[in-house]
Amino acid sequence: MTQPSTPSDFDVQGTIARLFVYPVKSCAGVEVREALLTETGLEFDRAWMVVDEAGEFVSQRELPRMALIRPQLKQFEMVLRAPGMLALHIAYDRVEAPMQAKVWKDTVAAYDMGDVAAQWFSDFLSEPGKPREDSPGRPQESSIPSGDDAARSAASGGRRYRLVRFDPEHKRLSSLQWTGGVEAEVQFADGYALLVASEGSMAGLNERLAAGGHAAVGIERFRPNIVLAGLEAHDEDRVEMLHVTTAEGQAQLQPVKPCTRCPIPDIDPATATSSPEVGDTLRSYRADPRVDGAITFGMNLIVREGVEHMLKVGQVVAANYRFD
Repeated sequence: MTQPSTPSDFDVQGTIARLFVYPVKSCAGVEVREALLTETGLEFDRAWMVVDEAGEFVSQRELPRMALIRPQLKQFEMVLRAPGMLALHIAYDRVEAPMQAKVWKDTVAAYDMGDVAAQWFSDFLSEPGKPREDSPGRPQESSIPSGDDAARSAASGGRRYRLVRFDPEHKRLSSLQWTGGVEAEVQFADGYALLVASEGSMAGLNERLAAGGHAAVGIERFRPNIVLAGLEAHDEDRVEMLHVTTAEGQAQLQPVKPCTRCPIPDIDPATATSSPEVGDTLRSYRADPRVDGAITFGMNLIVREGVEHMLKVGQVVAANYRFD
Protein backbone atom coordinates (compact mmCIF):
# COMPACT_ATOMS: atom_id res chain seq x y z
CA MET A 1 0.00 0.00 0.00
CA THR A 2 1.36 3.43 -0.93
CA GLN A 3 1.95 5.78 1.97
CA PRO A 4 0.38 9.26 1.74
CA SER A 5 3.04 11.69 0.53
CA THR A 6 1.95 14.98 2.10
CA PRO A 7 0.58 15.87 5.55
CA SER A 8 -2.83 16.69 4.09
CA ASP A 9 -3.20 13.08 2.97
CA PHE A 10 -3.14 11.79 6.57
CA ASP A 11 -6.04 11.45 9.01
CA VAL A 12 -4.43 13.62 11.69
CA GLN A 13 -2.23 16.69 11.40
CA GLY A 14 -0.56 18.70 14.12
CA THR A 15 2.63 20.50 14.96
CA ILE A 16 5.38 20.16 17.52
CA ALA A 17 4.46 22.73 20.17
CA ARG A 18 7.18 22.00 22.73
CA LEU A 19 10.29 19.84 23.08
CA PHE A 20 11.89 18.64 26.31
CA VAL A 21 15.16 16.89 27.06
CA TYR A 22 15.75 15.27 30.47
CA PRO A 23 19.54 14.92 30.70
CA VAL A 24 19.54 13.39 34.20
CA LYS A 25 16.87 10.76 34.74
CA SER A 26 14.13 12.03 37.09
CA CYS A 27 15.62 15.52 37.44
CA ALA A 28 14.00 18.57 35.86
CA GLY A 29 13.70 18.79 32.10
CA VAL A 30 15.21 21.31 29.73
CA GLU A 31 12.81 22.92 27.27
CA VAL A 32 14.48 23.43 23.89
CA ARG A 33 13.50 24.82 20.50
CA GLU A 34 15.25 22.02 18.63
CA ALA A 35 16.91 18.71 19.40
CA LEU A 36 18.89 16.15 17.44
CA LEU A 37 17.13 12.83 16.96
CA THR A 38 19.35 9.83 17.71
CA GLU A 39 18.81 6.07 17.83
CA THR A 40 17.94 6.35 21.53
CA GLY A 41 15.72 9.45 21.34
CA LEU A 42 16.66 13.11 21.70
CA GLU A 43 20.35 13.87 22.13
CA PHE A 44 21.41 13.85 25.82
CA ASP A 45 17.98 12.58 26.97
CA ARG A 46 18.46 10.35 30.04
CA ALA A 47 22.16 10.10 29.28
CA TRP A 48 22.92 10.49 33.02
CA MET A 49 21.30 8.86 36.03
CA VAL A 50 21.59 9.01 39.82
CA VAL A 51 22.24 5.70 41.57
CA ASP A 52 22.45 4.57 45.17
CA GLU A 53 25.25 2.66 46.89
CA ALA A 54 24.15 -0.55 45.15
CA GLY A 55 24.22 1.03 41.70
CA GLU A 56 20.42 1.03 41.38
CA PHE A 57 18.69 4.08 39.97
CA VAL A 58 16.73 6.45 42.20
CA SER A 59 13.88 8.70 41.10
CA GLN A 60 11.31 11.22 42.23
CA ARG A 61 9.19 8.30 43.39
CA GLU A 62 11.31 8.05 46.52
CA LEU A 63 13.24 11.35 46.27
CA PRO A 64 10.85 14.14 45.17
CA ARG A 65 13.63 16.71 45.64
CA MET A 66 15.14 15.47 42.40
CA ALA A 67 12.54 17.64 40.67
CA LEU A 68 14.39 20.70 41.98
CA ILE A 69 17.67 19.78 40.26
CA ARG A 70 17.68 21.84 37.08
CA PRO A 71 20.10 21.06 34.27
CA GLN A 72 21.28 23.55 31.68
CA LEU A 73 22.81 22.30 28.44
CA LYS A 74 25.69 24.45 27.22
CA GLN A 75 28.07 24.03 24.31
CA PHE A 76 30.66 21.89 26.08
CA GLU A 77 29.08 21.05 29.43
CA MET A 78 25.96 20.46 31.43
CA VAL A 79 25.44 22.72 34.45
CA LEU A 80 23.29 21.46 37.34
CA ARG A 81 21.71 23.82 39.86
CA ALA A 82 19.63 23.14 42.96
CA PRO A 83 18.37 25.25 45.89
CA GLY A 84 21.11 25.92 48.43
CA MET A 85 23.81 24.48 46.17
CA LEU A 86 26.32 26.15 43.93
CA ALA A 87 26.48 24.91 40.36
CA LEU A 88 27.90 21.54 39.41
CA HIS A 89 29.63 21.49 36.00
CA ILE A 90 29.69 18.22 34.04
CA ALA A 91 31.84 18.18 30.90
CA TYR A 92 30.36 16.26 27.99
CA ASP A 93 33.71 14.73 27.08
CA ARG A 94 34.72 13.45 30.50
CA VAL A 95 33.80 10.32 32.42
CA GLU A 96 35.49 8.43 35.25
CA ALA A 97 35.55 4.71 35.98
CA PRO A 98 33.46 2.13 34.10
CA MET A 99 30.82 0.42 36.20
CA GLN A 100 27.48 -1.33 36.00
CA ALA A 101 24.19 0.35 36.88
CA LYS A 102 20.70 -1.02 37.23
CA VAL A 103 17.59 0.62 35.76
CA TRP A 104 14.46 -1.40 36.47
CA LYS A 105 15.32 -5.00 35.48
CA ASP A 106 18.21 -4.07 33.21
CA THR A 107 21.85 -4.07 34.27
CA VAL A 108 23.74 -1.81 31.87
CA ALA A 109 27.27 -0.62 31.24
CA ALA A 110 27.87 2.91 32.49
CA TYR A 111 30.56 5.32 33.63
CA ASP A 112 30.83 6.78 37.09
CA MET A 113 31.11 10.59 36.95
CA GLY A 114 33.45 10.86 39.91
CA ASP A 115 33.52 11.82 43.57
CA VAL A 116 32.80 15.52 43.07
CA ALA A 117 29.46 14.82 41.41
CA ALA A 118 28.72 12.09 43.97
CA GLN A 119 29.31 14.52 46.83
CA TRP A 120 27.04 17.14 45.25
CA PHE A 121 24.11 14.75 44.77
CA SER A 122 24.60 13.17 48.20
CA ASP A 123 24.59 16.59 49.85
CA PHE A 124 21.41 17.74 48.17
CA LEU A 125 19.40 14.52 48.29
CA SER A 126 20.40 13.06 51.66
CA GLU A 127 19.08 15.84 53.89
CA PRO A 128 15.74 17.35 52.86
CA GLY A 129 16.26 20.57 54.81
CA LYS A 130 19.72 21.61 53.74
CA PRO A 131 23.04 20.27 52.50
CA ARG A 132 25.27 18.63 55.07
CA GLU A 133 27.67 20.86 56.97
CA ASP A 134 30.58 19.40 55.04
CA SER A 135 28.99 20.33 51.70
CA PRO A 136 31.60 21.64 49.29
CA GLY A 137 29.18 24.03 47.58
CA ARG A 138 30.34 24.23 44.01
CA PRO A 139 32.91 21.48 44.15
CA GLN A 140 36.42 21.88 42.79
CA GLU A 141 38.85 19.02 42.29
CA SER A 142 40.33 19.73 45.71
CA SER A 143 36.97 19.12 47.37
CA ILE A 144 36.75 15.41 46.56
CA PRO A 145 35.60 13.86 49.84
CA SER A 146 38.19 11.97 51.81
CA GLY A 147 37.61 8.66 53.54
CA ASP A 148 37.03 10.60 56.76
CA ASP A 149 34.33 12.66 55.03
CA ALA A 150 32.58 9.49 53.86
CA ALA A 151 32.78 8.01 57.34
CA ARG A 152 31.24 11.13 58.88
CA SER A 153 28.45 11.02 56.29
CA ALA A 154 27.70 7.37 57.03
CA ALA A 155 27.69 8.05 60.75
CA SER A 156 25.19 10.89 60.27
CA GLY A 157 22.82 8.59 58.41
CA GLY A 158 23.15 10.37 55.08
CA ARG A 159 22.71 8.14 52.04
CA ARG A 160 25.34 8.23 49.35
CA TYR A 161 24.45 8.78 45.71
CA ARG A 162 26.51 8.82 42.55
CA LEU A 163 25.99 10.21 39.08
CA VAL A 164 26.59 7.82 36.19
CA ARG A 165 26.56 8.18 32.42
CA PHE A 166 25.24 5.61 29.97
CA ASP A 167 27.94 3.80 28.01
CA PRO A 168 27.05 4.48 24.35
CA GLU A 169 28.71 1.20 23.37
CA HIS A 170 26.10 -0.68 25.39
CA LYS A 171 22.93 -1.73 23.57
CA ARG A 172 19.85 -1.57 25.77
CA LEU A 173 16.62 -2.48 23.99
CA SER A 174 13.00 -1.60 24.55
CA SER A 175 10.55 -4.44 25.17
CA LEU A 176 10.41 -6.56 22.02
CA GLN A 177 6.89 -7.56 23.00
CA TRP A 178 5.67 -3.97 22.68
CA THR A 179 7.84 -3.02 19.69
CA GLY A 180 6.63 -6.00 17.69
CA GLY A 181 10.12 -7.46 17.53
CA VAL A 182 11.79 -4.23 16.38
CA GLU A 183 15.15 -3.71 18.11
CA ALA A 184 14.75 -0.15 19.41
CA GLU A 185 17.56 1.29 21.51
CA VAL A 186 17.15 3.34 24.67
CA GLN A 187 19.50 4.81 27.28
CA PHE A 188 18.36 5.35 30.90
CA ALA A 189 14.71 6.16 30.07
CA ASP A 190 12.24 3.82 31.74
CA GLY A 191 11.73 1.80 28.61
CA TYR A 192 11.39 3.70 25.34
CA ALA A 193 13.20 6.37 23.36
CA LEU A 194 10.55 9.10 23.42
CA LEU A 195 7.30 10.11 25.07
CA VAL A 196 4.64 12.12 23.26
CA ALA A 197 1.60 13.88 24.71
CA SER A 198 -0.75 16.49 23.29
CA GLU A 199 -2.03 19.86 24.40
CA GLY A 200 -5.54 18.51 23.81
CA SER A 201 -5.02 15.72 26.34
CA MET A 202 -3.66 18.21 28.85
CA ALA A 203 -6.62 20.54 28.34
CA GLY A 204 -9.00 17.64 29.00
CA LEU A 205 -7.27 16.83 32.28
CA ASN A 206 -7.29 20.46 33.40
CA GLU A 207 -11.01 20.75 32.64
CA ARG A 208 -11.63 17.81 34.94
CA LEU A 209 -9.34 19.25 37.62
CA ALA A 210 -11.23 22.56 37.47
CA ALA A 211 -14.55 20.74 37.77
CA GLY A 212 -13.23 19.14 40.95
CA GLY A 213 -12.17 22.48 42.40
CA HIS A 214 -8.45 22.04 41.72
CA ALA A 215 -5.94 24.30 40.02
CA ALA A 216 -4.68 23.57 36.52
CA VAL A 217 -1.32 21.84 36.20
CA GLY A 218 1.37 21.97 33.53
CA ILE A 219 2.32 19.25 31.12
CA GLU A 220 5.81 19.26 32.70
CA ARG A 221 4.43 16.89 35.35
CA PHE A 222 4.12 14.20 32.68
CA ARG A 223 7.69 14.60 31.42
CA PRO A 224 7.03 14.33 27.66
CA ASN A 225 9.75 14.75 25.08
CA ILE A 226 7.36 15.94 22.39
CA VAL A 227 4.18 17.98 22.95
CA LEU A 228 1.84 18.15 19.98
CA ALA A 229 -0.63 20.91 19.14
CA GLY A 230 -3.64 20.53 16.86
CA LEU A 231 -4.76 17.06 17.99
CA GLU A 232 -7.94 16.08 19.76
CA ALA A 233 -7.53 14.82 23.32
CA HIS A 234 -5.63 11.52 23.35
CA ASP A 235 -5.36 11.22 19.58
CA GLU A 236 -1.77 10.25 20.30
CA ASP A 237 -3.23 7.00 21.68
CA ARG A 238 -5.08 6.22 18.46
CA VAL A 239 -2.61 6.75 15.64
CA GLU A 240 -0.05 4.69 13.78
CA MET A 241 3.35 6.04 12.74
CA LEU A 242 4.03 9.73 13.43
CA HIS A 243 5.56 11.33 10.34
CA VAL A 244 7.54 14.47 11.18
CA THR A 245 8.52 16.78 8.34
CA THR A 246 12.08 17.93 9.01
CA ALA A 247 14.64 19.88 6.98
CA GLU A 248 16.42 16.58 6.34
CA GLY A 249 13.32 14.75 5.10
CA GLN A 250 10.81 12.79 7.14
CA ALA A 251 11.34 11.26 10.55
CA GLN A 252 9.14 8.35 11.57
CA LEU A 253 8.31 7.80 15.23
CA GLN A 254 6.23 4.77 16.10
CA PRO A 255 3.84 4.74 19.08
CA VAL A 256 4.27 1.35 20.73
CA LYS A 257 3.00 1.43 24.32
CA PRO A 258 0.71 3.63 26.40
CA CYS A 259 2.64 5.34 29.18
CA THR A 260 1.51 3.96 32.53
CA ARG A 261 1.58 6.51 35.31
CA CYS A 262 3.21 6.31 38.74
CA PRO A 263 2.86 9.00 41.47
CA ILE A 264 5.31 11.42 39.78
CA PRO A 265 2.55 13.53 38.11
CA ASP A 266 1.29 14.31 41.63
CA ILE A 267 4.60 16.08 42.35
CA ASP A 268 4.69 19.82 41.67
CA PRO A 269 7.95 20.28 39.72
CA ALA A 270 8.35 23.83 41.07
CA THR A 271 8.22 22.85 44.75
CA ALA A 272 8.74 19.05 44.89
CA THR A 273 5.61 18.76 47.06
CA SER A 274 3.07 16.06 46.32
CA SER A 275 -0.72 16.10 46.46
CA PRO A 276 -3.08 13.45 45.07
CA GLU A 277 -5.53 15.37 42.87
CA VAL A 278 -3.82 14.68 39.53
CA GLY A 279 -3.61 10.94 40.07
CA ASP A 280 -7.11 10.81 41.53
CA THR A 281 -8.54 12.67 38.55
CA LEU A 282 -6.72 10.46 36.05
CA ARG A 283 -8.06 7.36 37.75
CA SER A 284 -11.58 8.60 37.08
CA TYR A 285 -11.22 8.31 33.30
CA ARG A 286 -7.83 6.95 32.17
CA ALA A 287 -7.90 3.26 33.16
CA ASP A 288 -6.45 1.61 30.06
CA PRO A 289 -7.42 -1.96 29.07
CA ARG A 290 -4.30 -2.20 26.86
CA VAL A 291 -2.20 -2.35 30.03
CA ASP A 292 -4.58 -4.32 32.25
CA GLY A 293 -6.44 -1.28 33.54
CA ALA A 294 -3.41 0.76 34.60
CA ILE A 295 -3.66 4.55 34.39
CA THR A 296 -2.07 5.97 31.24
CA PHE A 297 -1.31 9.39 29.80
CA GLY A 298 0.80 9.86 26.66
CA MET A 299 2.40 7.31 24.36
CA ASN A 300 5.87 5.82 24.28
CA LEU A 301 7.59 6.04 20.89
CA ILE A 302 10.49 4.32 19.18
CA VAL A 303 12.61 5.81 16.40
CA ARG A 304 12.04 4.08 13.05
CA GLU A 305 13.47 6.63 10.61
CA GLY A 306 15.21 9.98 10.86
CA VAL A 307 18.31 9.43 12.97
CA GLU A 308 20.43 12.62 12.76
CA HIS A 309 17.38 14.69 11.79
CA MET A 310 16.75 17.85 13.79
CA LEU A 311 13.34 18.03 15.47
CA LYS A 312 12.13 21.60 15.89
CA VAL A 313 9.18 23.40 17.43
CA GLY A 314 6.69 24.20 14.66
CA GLN A 315 7.40 21.15 12.51
CA VAL A 316 4.38 19.40 11.01
CA VAL A 317 3.45 15.98 12.36
CA ALA A 318 0.95 13.75 10.55
CA ALA A 319 -0.45 10.29 11.19
CA ASN A 320 -3.23 7.89 10.28
CA TYR A 321 -5.63 6.43 12.78
CA ARG A 322 -4.90 2.86 13.85
CA PHE A 323 -7.68 0.30 13.49
CA ASP A 324 -6.79 -2.83 15.45
